[in-house]
Amino acid sequence: MGLSIILPRALLPYAHGLGTVQIAEPCATVRDALAATAARLPAVIDRVLTEQGVLRRHVNVFVGDESIAFLDGLDTRVDDGTTITIVPAVSGG
Repeated sequence: MGLSIILPRALLPYAHGLGTVQIAEPCATVRDALAATAARLPAVIDRVLTEQGVLRRHVNVFVGDESIAFLDGLDTRVDDGTTITIVPAVSGG
């Protein structure tokens, strides 16, 4: 079954137009899922993670409906069938 990673519109040009990336290989954590994505779409992950492998400040990641900021960050556990959503932060005034 695998995992699904839903990408925001801003990342579509770097994902060859894919709005959802399917990951078939087993992943235990969000970090593993992003690494599997990086193997196929490195330009996407360059915009999600810093060179040190830390989530960029303006990016939010959700596992299901929960932000990984309130879970275990990139070490948040994932199961087969999980949906990970990448969302750009929105601010303004």
